[in-house]
Amino acid sequence: MPLGELYDPSRGYLVNDTLIIEAEVLVRKIVDYWNYDSKKETGYVGLKNQGATCYMNSLLQTLYHIPYFKKAVYHMPTTENDMPSGSIPLALQSLFYKLQYSDTSVATKELTKSFGWDTYDSFMQHDVQELNRVLCEKLEDKMKGTVVEGTIQKLFEGHHMNYIECINVDYKSTRKESFYDLQLDVKGCRDVYASFDKYVEVERLEGDNKYHAEQYGLQVSGN
Repeated sequence: MPLGELYDPSRGYLVNDTLIIEAEVLVRKIVDYWNYDSKKETGYVGLKNQGATCYMNSLLQTLYHIPYFKKAVYHMPTTENDMPSGSIPLALQSLFYKLQYSDTSVATKELTKSFGWDTYDSFMQHDVQELNRVLCEKLEDKMKGTVVEGTIQKLFEGHHMNYIECINVDYKSTRKESFYDLQLDVKGCRDVYASFDKYVEVERLEGDNKYHAEQYGLQVSGN
């Protein structure tokens, strides 16, 4: 609005030589990030980034918030001679304990050392899905013969049926497969349901990709 209109009596802003202005003011809370207390504000603390370990921190926070997984980790046996930097179970127990009771962000160096990583590895991006597989495999191995044996399988294993049907001959093939994780497309998918729809959509096997249907030989098929 032009400043001159404020002083125009016909506009109603100037009453008895008093300028009246009504305005809605949006009040924003200013966060002091240097003195931000995550524990006080949220009840949780974060993990320190060693250089390029944000992907690992996201995975660790996810696993920490699975109660049964955390309970199983706490029940993994260790000895008084174990050192966190040389024992994945003890390093993970220590990390989860600190996430639960520490008032400040928690370091992950002991855990990465237990992986056999050096400083160079901490500054290298790794695939989070691959890290999850490796970590679960190591934990699954360490849990064998203990009270928490089979925990990883119970928590994360799923099954799907691989179904193939030939187009031109009467031949079908089914195979049950297990998985700990699924690779879902996100590009062009509005939500996770669309990603699942894309995951299970029919794939036509033809050309160089024809399916070998035993006595029928190579056949055009739907997978």
